[in-house]
Amino acid sequence: MAAAPQGYFTFVLHSHLPYVLDHGGWPHGTDWIYEAACETYLPLLQTFRQLLEEGLAPRVTLGISPVLAEQLADGAFTSGLNDYLEIKIRAAHDNAAEFEAAGRGDLAALAEAWRDFYGAARADLEARWEGDLIGAFRALQEEGALELITCAATHAYLPLLAREESIGLQLRAAVASHRRHFGRDPAGVWLPECAYRPAYEWRNPLAPWSEQPPRPRPGLEEALGRAGLSYFFVDTPLLTGGRALGVYASRFEGLRRLYDQMRAEAEPTGAAGLTPRRPYYVGAADPAVACFVRDPETGLVVWSGEHGYPGDGWYLDFHKKHFPGGLRYWRVTAAAAGLEAKEVYEPARVPTRLTENADHFASLVAETLAAEEASAPILVAPYDAELFGHWWHEGPSWLGEVLRRLDAAPTVELVTCGAYLERFPPQEVAALPEGSWGEGGFHHIWLNDDTAWSWRLLYEAEEELAEVAAGEARSPLADRVFKQSLREFMLLAASDWQFLITTGSARDYAENRLRGHHEALVRLLELGARLREGGAAPENETAYLEQLEQRDRPFPDLDPQWFSPL
Repeated sequence: MAAAPQGYFTFVLHSHLPYVLDHGGWPHGTDWIYEAACETYLPLLQTFRQLLEEGLAPRVTLGISPVLAEQLADGAFTSGLNDYLEIKIRAAHDNAAEFEAAGRGDLAALAEAWRDFYGAARADLEARWEGDLIGAFRALQEEGALELITCAATHAYLPLLAREESIGLQLRAAVASHRRHFGRDPAGVWLPECAYRPAYEWRNPLAPWSEQPPRPRPGLEEALGRAGLSYFFVDTPLLTGGRALGVYASRFEGLRRLYDQMRAEAEPTGAAGLTPRRPYYVGAADPAVACFVRDPETGLVVWSGEHGYPGDGWYLDFHKKHFPGGLRYWRVTAAAAGLEAKEVYEPARVPTRLTENADHFASLVAETLAAEEASAPILVAPYDAELFGHWWHEGPSWLGEVLRRLDAAPTVELVTCGAYLERFPPQEVAALPEGSWGEGGFHHIWLNDDTAWSWRLLYEAEEELAEVAAGEARSPLADRVFKQSLREFMLLAASDWQFLITTGSARDYAENRLRGHHEALVRLLELGARLREGGAAPENETAYLEQLEQRDRPFPDLDPQWFSPL
């Protein structure tokens, strides 16, 4: 009989992109999802399939956000991806000719490697996966390689939404979408930005504090349990303590007071004795909901820009690109090196670095678990999936190498989060504070001086939608209008927009998307009011509704009753 392992391990990969179909192309829009498909989703599929063919089940816990799944299953995505691949293959061919003419055989060889990379992606897409990435991931789950989990439907930042109806809509749409695409209900959920809020007396952080009475709100775990979800993830400081006050809180009064109030009313108890390598039940949710905690040590060696593996000088640099075509031919060289100092990529150097990095990570996992005093500990290593392949070109290969080593390690057992919970239910209840895995640990990345206007739009929309939902029965046309209103609201609520504004990475695009979805929502609400009052719909307004239904089309089975508290 085999000895019990000293501990368990799972990679948790969260894959997500906002809704970009029919909302721009390059540099911001559909190229985001085509890049992610070519550089992350297809390579991950290849890595997991290869491991299965070797007789190894990777037991990865993989989240695919509902809004991403809706896009990957859309016919427009597949046709657009084929066109994108053809453009990349042509660019690599042209680059190779350009470099040969300039006497740069080293760069020409890299261009030919890019041509082969995109050619293999096209072949896999057409022949191996038959153009169905969702089906490919579903098959891997059915074969025991993965556990697929969900997320809030459009990645809304749940702790700051003002109404329970909005949270109910996000979770119900998420579960229904997951069931439709993957054939079963999800057990786990990745809370957007790992953002959590416990139960306490809540106030709107944007409204004058003295003019609004506090109102009791349940913790997010209660909504998760009622949606049929069993577990979620939090960052380490939410369990082990530490001041999670962001830099904006000192300048943004509502945010600071919300933080102070939360700390006063939901202070965690006994956190000092808890370990991040065991799950815990959270709050008083019925049915019970557990949280897994991000492991801090293994997170640092991957996430850190200064010390993480992706910053190794021999790996492909993400930022420096050759135009036309946007292909990359240079290596990181040094973490602080400017673009002008980047040296040519040398693929022959990569296998040695992958071996050393995978050895180090696997050893770190084994040593960390061996030192853990808790029985049957689990080390949870969560990352954005797009880190692997898109940001870190060699990332999918590194994942495969790590999984091979851990599968062979006698002291470590690979397991998905759901399978672990079935074997080792939590023995303790943790009272978690409010926070996220954003910088500073609180909400300031998403709510600050630059994004407050977007939250005002959301809060006003929540109130108007609640009034409509509570009203009398609607006509078939008014029901269509309300459904599309809910879709526009869900797209408006995506946390991506505030993140892009705060970080400045695509601020104009994010602001335009916010305003566009809000304008559509306002116009739909006005049309809905007219219909409820017995008026007729002008022809141009019904045409506008049809245009929105064609453009913003995720969640085709959306039920207006989903906009209600769980």
